[in-house]
Amino acid sequence: QVQLVESGGGLVQAGGSLRLSCAASGRTISTYAMGWFRQAPGKEREIVAAISRSNGNTYYAASVKGRFTISRDNAKNTVYLQMNSLKPEDTAVYYCAADQSNLRILRIGLANYDYWGQGTQVTVSS
Repeated sequence: QVQLVESGGGLVQAGGSLRLSCAASGRTISTYAMGWFRQAPGKEREIVAAISRSNGNTYYAASVKGRFTISRDNAKNTVYLQMNSLKPEDTAVYYCAADQSNLRILRIGLANYDYWGQGTQVTVSS
């Protein structure tokens, strides 16, 4: 079992930055692909970014490409999401998730992820 705990959320003005962290415990996540998802009120949960187990492949949703950066530090068992140029429409609860399939391909569907954190709120004011 893997436990994931997100941190770093908060209230920020439009144009500002936040860095989310996802600390894993219970098992090493070095063989897991990792993803960040978000869910705004009244909307479905959607993928924001994902990173392969080897750190060589990343995916970004079109809405965040060029503004957000996903990275991982396997030595610290932690995944990060650097969010720059934040917009009010980025307001959501952000979740970290782990795909334990050990596949080389990077999967972006919610159903592909086996472990989820509790989420951290990000609010961007205009």
